[in-house]
Amino acid sequence: MIVDLPNTTTAKISKALVRIREEGGAVALGRVLTLIIASTLGHEEEAIEAANDASREHPMRVIVVSTQEPGSTAATPDARVDAEIRVGGDAGASEVIVLRVYGDAADDPESLVTGLLLPDAPVVAWWPGTAPAVPADSPLGRIAYRRITDASTQPDPQSALHQICSSYRPGDTDFAWTRLTLWRAQLAAVLDQPPYEPITGIEVTGAAASPSTTLLAAWLQMQLQVPVVCELTTGPQTNGVHGVRLIRATGVISLEREVPDIATLSQPGQPVQDLTLKRRSLRDCLADELRRLDPDDLYGEVITRGLPQLDDVVIQGTGV
Repeated sequence: MIVDLPNTTTAKISKALVRIREEGGAVALGRVLTLIIASTLGHEEEAIEAANDASREHPMRVIVVSTQEPGSTAATPDARVDAEIRVGGDAGASEVIVLRVYGDAADDPESLVTGLLLPDAPVVAWWPGTAPAVPADSPLGRIAYRRITDASTQPDPQSALHQICSSYRPGDTDFAWTRLTLWRAQLAAVLDQPPYEPITGIEVTGAAASPSTTLLAAWLQMQLQVPVVCELTTGPQTNGVHGVRLIRATGVISLEREVPDIATLSQPGQPVQDLTLKRRSLRDCLADELRRLDPDDLYGEVITRGLPQLDDVVIQGTGV
C-alpha cells in the first residue's frame, strides 16, 4: 500500500502512520532500527529496493530524504515536502517514508526526520551517492549510531578513500570495505593452512574505479607486515578486485577472479580450485552492515592507519 501526502509536514506524516496502524495496515512492533537514506531526487528507488530486501533480515523503519542534486542548475522551487508512505508488500518487512524535499525545506534535514524516528531504537544513516565531507558532522550523521558511505559511487573513488581517511570517526563505514568480506575470509582460510611459511611479497590487482582493491591491499599490508604492490587498471571493461598473489619461498598462492563470480585458487603442490566469489549486491552489503551497530574497529584501523602506509599503488591503462 502506498499513501501519498503532497505538500505535507512531519506532523501530518506521523498522524498518517498512526491511522495506517489503527486500520491494521502495518504495525511498528518488531522494528529494530531506523534507517535514514540521504538521496537525490529521482535516484531513490535502487536504495529503497535494497533496504526493502535487507528489512526481511532487519525489520526497520526506512526514512528517505531526497533532495535536489548539489550543484544542480534547475530552478529552485518553493519550499515544500511531498511525502509517500509505503507499507505491506511495497515495503518488504519495513515501513518506508519517502520525503521529497524542495527549496529551503532541505536546509534542515534533521528536523524533518526527528519526529519520524522510532522511539528508543538506533539510527543508521546511509548515503548511497554523494556523501558529506565529514559524515559524522552532517545534520543526519549527528543523530546516527552508524554512518554508511560508498566510495565507489564518487566521481573519483580513490580520492574519496583519502577523504574518508581524513574525516573518519568511530561509527563510520564504507561499502568499499563491506564488499571485501568474502575476499578477506578466503585469504584468511588459505593462510590458516600448512605450510606455515612467511609471506615475503604481495601483489593486488583490480580496477582503478574499485576502492575495495586499495583497501584490500592496505589490509593485507597492515595484517602481514609485508610491502604490497597494488596495481590498478583503467578502462571500460575493468571492475572490482581482479586478484591477489601471496609470494612465499616455496611458491606463489594466487587467487584470481577472471570471470564474474568465480575465482581460481592456485597453490604450490595442490590442484587448482574454482571457488564461488560473487560480487556482493547492494542488498548484501546493507544487510551485512546492519548486523552490527558498534564501531567497526578493524575498518577504522585500515582506513586511518593502513591506507596512509600503502605507498606502492600503480595505475595503468588497459589500452582499450
